[in-house]
Amino acid sequence: MSKAPSQRMLRVGELVRHALSNVLARGEIIDPIIETSVITVPEVRMSADLKLASAYIVPLGGGNAKELVKALNSHQKFIRGQITPQLNLKYSPIIRFFEDDSFDEATRIDNLLRSERVKRDLEKPDDSEPSLG
Repeated sequence: MSKAPSQRMLRVGELVRHALSNVLARGEIIDPIIETSVITVPEVRMSADLKLASAYIVPLGGGNAKELVKALNSHQKFIRGQITPQLNLKYSPIIRFFEDDSFDEATRIDNLLRSERVKRDLEKPDDSEPSLG
């Protein structure tokens, strides 16, 4: 079982997330896939030594997330150079981009909870069954 992230890991992850959002909003990355997309960074997870940042991205409107991840990873050195001045850290983290599928997973769970099978299981049992009390 993995250990929960420390407060420092969470704080630095949030700093990196804001810095990434700023770089993406300014449109400084010259790549046709990135330039034509509006990208959200819902989460950045830091390694325990703060040297690796896993950035999860979502393109607004859905669509080409896999292409965006590939494009962002190909520009990771440039992006790292852009965010380093915004971070007050001893080492600038290496950034790896991943598709954030947590929204899809939440939708899947929500659909399961609304399914007829779950509704049937949650219904009040008949009074004809003997009680255990």
